[in-house]
Amino acid sequence: MRRGRSTTFASLAVPNFRTYVTGAFVSNIGTWVQRVAQDWLVLQLSGGSAVAVGITTALQFLPALLLSPVGGLLADRFDKRRLLMATQSWMAVSALILGVLAVVGDATTLHVYALAFVFGIGSALDVPARQAFVSEMVGADRLTNAIGLNSSAFNAARLIGPGVAGLIIAAFGSGWAILTNGVSYLAFLVALAMLDESKLVRSEPLPRAKGQVREGFRYVARRADLLIALGVGFAVGTFGMNFQMTNALMARNEFGLGAQTYGVLGSVMGIGSLFGALLAARRKAAPSLRFVVCSSLVFALLIGVSGLAPTYHLYAVALPFVGLSALVTLTSTNMYVQTSVDPQVRGRVMALYMTVLMGGTPIGSPLLGLLAEWLGPRAPLVGGAVIQALLIVLVVVVVTRVVRPALDQPTTPAAINSSDVVAG
Repeated sequence: MRRGRSTTFASLAVPNFRTYVTGAFVSNIGTWVQRVAQDWLVLQLSGGSAVAVGITTALQFLPALLLSPVGGLLADRFDKRRLLMATQSWMAVSALILGVLAVVGDATTLHVYALAFVFGIGSALDVPARQAFVSEMVGADRLTNAIGLNSSAFNAARLIGPGVAGLIIAAFGSGWAILTNGVSYLAFLVALAMLDESKLVRSEPLPRAKGQVREGFRYVARRADLLIALGVGFAVGTFGMNFQMTNALMARNEFGLGAQTYGVLGSVMGIGSLFGALLAARRKAAPSLRFVVCSSLVFALLIGVSGLAPTYHLYAVALPFVGLSALVTLTSTNMYVQTSVDPQVRGRVMALYMTVLMGGTPIGSPLLGLLAEWLGPRAPLVGGAVIQALLIVLVVVVVTRVVRPALDQPTTPAAINSSDVVAG
């Protein structure tokens, strides 16, 4: 038992990573508080419009579609710690401005749209650097464990944040909840400032040259296994990871409940997410591509089941299982991509992964919002699950049967053959 615990938390023995995770944990609580508060604010300002919530989510993640490759190049070229300090400050200011507007009663739906987009610019540049920076703190030997623990901290915050948001919104309003997130960034900024730079395992900075973004695209295009992993990421990010919108719609429009109950749904889902992240942290090696594909299909199935839950309580009971499968899918895909690429291109490849994972949201959120308007709050869950599963199967079949045979170079040993993928 003691050996299991030491394996699960091995990366916390590294002082830099321990400091980083502590600051990130506090900041991530604030992030989840704002995610709940922002969607609830939009529902209040728009009279309960599902499309307005979908547009807000789309605008917040649109910069990921446009700028993540640039963010990946910046992560490979510049000091990741200083880059993170800049992006975190950008997002803090965006949150503070929206919070102040909401507190004084001047916020409109257009204000939320605009500031969600501005916030998303900072996030698009932040995420690739954050993903690549983990390896610099712990090295290659503990990278798999560190990815799992990083996800654990994020989802422990997810367990706490929505409930805190519900309490703040009920007592003081959405604006104060958003301001809470703006202040929470200080914890992460302080943690970054406290890191011992001499103990970082830095990758050699990429020298300035033409075509470096295209080089990242070409690297992925030559790897059939990465194409499948990124395809899974796109399907999951576009049609599966819309819980802020779907939970808000189910709580308010389907079950007729308030903000505090909406926050509880997020915390309940966080229980399963945290458990999934801790399971991932126990891994000694990266998962196979077959596992990535299978976990994503199980995730789609559970989303569809949750959408059919007839009562609030049954819906709440389903959410921990959805959260568990979501985290297993996300962390296994993340681990597979990070551990199977060359360190010199890791920032750019992770940027492409985050582009498809987060950049699909501007496509999926409005479409699922329209489904909710036309067919009711359950439609984004059931319909999104079906589309996600079909898209994953399509990606696997096209890449293994059409793209892979056409490649000049074979895939890495980590990749699996087409029969294994289809059978899995």
